[in-house]
Amino acid sequence: MVRVLAVADEVVPRFHEVGLEGAGVPDPRPDLVLAAGDLPWDYLEALASNFDVPVVFVPGNHDPAIGSRPAPRGVLNADGFVVPAAGLRVAGLGGCVRYNDGPHQYTQRQYHRRARRLARRARRAGKVDVLLTHAPPKGLGDEDDRTHVGVEAMHDLLRDLEPRFHVHGHIHPHGFAKPDRHVGATTITNVVPWRLLEV
Repeated sequence: MVRVLAVADEVVPRFHEVGLEGAGVPDPRPDLVLAAGDLPWDYLEALASNFDVPVVFVPGNHDPAIGSRPAPRGVLNADGFVVPAAGLRVAGLGGCVRYNDGPHQYTQRQYHRRARRLARRARRAGKVDVLLTHAPPKGLGDEDDRTHVGVEAMHDLLRDLEPRFHVHGHIHPHGFAKPDRHVGATTITNVVPWRLLEV
């Protein structure tokens, strides 16, 4: 079993100050950190340094364009790729459905192309354990407003990749836990602001 700390959208100061143990979580050390977007890059670097484990991320709609500034040090960018980390294969797809001209926003058509490309890469890489995205699938944990609509192409990815977990952010719970959803053998989990998973 791989212990995964999954984070998204909201900074949890105690994680980069004192770690999980100081945050009151019984198991103090994850084997892997997955970041589902919209987190400051210095925060991701601090998580990598504090826990001294691999950190894999995809960008969210509020993150800077990749290449516009140096990527976070010690952090693996999985956007559009399958990356091995802590004995798992993590496939990533960042961003959200386009609602303005910000970086990491795509039309549903663009997402279908990106998803097909990722599926091809995943077939070459072997079984995917976790699908890491910023936005959820359409109709599975998204919202009605155009800023938080889900991605249609995620349904094809879930069918093609059959990951154990689909970890996403983007949809803020505002104090109310969002329920997990299931598609086949895949558990779809909203990790805002954080979740501890065993994969």
